[in-house]
Amino acid sequence: MSDLLPINGAEPEPPVVFQLDTTDTLGDVIDVLAMEAFAAGRQPFARSKRMERIRPDALLRPAEARVLRTSREDNREALLARGDGWTLRSVRWRGGSGMVEVTAVSDELCTSVLEEAIRDAVEPPPPEEDRVEMGFWHLGSHGAARSQRSITAATWAEIRDNYTAAAATAVDRLTEVTPDDIGGRLVLLHGPPGTGKTTALRAMAREWSKWCQFDCVLDPEQLFSNPAYLMEVAVGEDDDDRRWRLLVVEDCDELISGDAKAATGQGLSRLLNLTDGLLGQGRDVLVAITTNEPLAALHPAVVRPGRCLAQVEVGRMSPAEATAWLGADAAAHDLGHGATLAELYALRDGRDAGTPPPATETGFYL
Repeated sequence: MSDLLPINGAEPEPPVVFQLDTTDTLGDVIDVLAMEAFAAGRQPFARSKRMERIRPDALLRPAEARVLRTSREDNREALLARGDGWTLRSVRWRGGSGMVEVTAVSDELCTSVLEEAIRDAVEPPPPEEDRVEMGFWHLGSHGAARSQRSITAATWAEIRDNYTAAAATAVDRLTEVTPDDIGGRLVLLHGPPGTGKTTALRAMAREWSKWCQFDCVLDPEQLFSNPAYLMEVAVGEDDDDRRWRLLVVEDCDELISGDAKAATGQGLSRLLNLTDGLLGQGRDVLVAITTNEPLAALHPAVVRPGRCLAQVEVGRMSPAEATAWLGADAAAHDLGHGATLAELYALRDGRDAGTPPPATETGFYL
């Protein structure tokens, strides 16, 4: 690590020893080298910033920085650079997200270097009115990773007629919620597949976009079994423009079922702690769960009074509702048992009821 010794001629501190082996990657070497000055105490101040939509031509470092290491792997690029009294590590992940970490001899220097490194590095959000920003979390080989995408999302008014009267009324109330109205921290959408639970959440993301960021957790079983991952996702960073966040956890029936405590160990306890326990205190975080299980099959602790901001049953349309939805085409079909929204799209388009509807028309009704 000789090229990481102080450049001002000062006598170095005793070296900090890190161990690497053949299971580590070249990017791991950069991760270790970036910590050396901080661990040794020569640069005791550190700051970092995560970003989305990073410009392809962004340097993610001051222009005068001396680049010490670079690596390119399948899904990330990493860089190590330094200047007088500071060290910088930047990482770009596939998809346009990334982060910059800086250590320095003073907090003021640390802040100024970080600000210069990230200045004008991020693309502006897309201007389309029918899109909304959605974050996606997963646990990778280098820890928790978040990427952000601009996804299509209809307004609630545009899709309201695709739901039963009871579900539509319940979502009406949800779309009008503001931060001042929040009591419970859990939003529970339950009902059979194909009824539109996911699409309703996408519409909510658009309706709440001014005050709430939606993040979808792609691996909920990992989230609630790994405390470090849960802390990273739930606690996050304190941003100047702090908004509420809603974590979307889909199809986690095992986590919230009646025998969840026995089946998943601490997973249920961590979920409950996030919604109204110590972990959730002081953090503006909501959790939205979708499940195919009926309400009666869920764990009593999940549905107890005060836990949920909303419990929405997104069910099959009644025969009358399904007939009204199909209109003139209804006479050709047996709707005596009602239908899910996915089934109605299939009937309307002349497809088998088990065939998913085109995404461009329905936004995937799940």
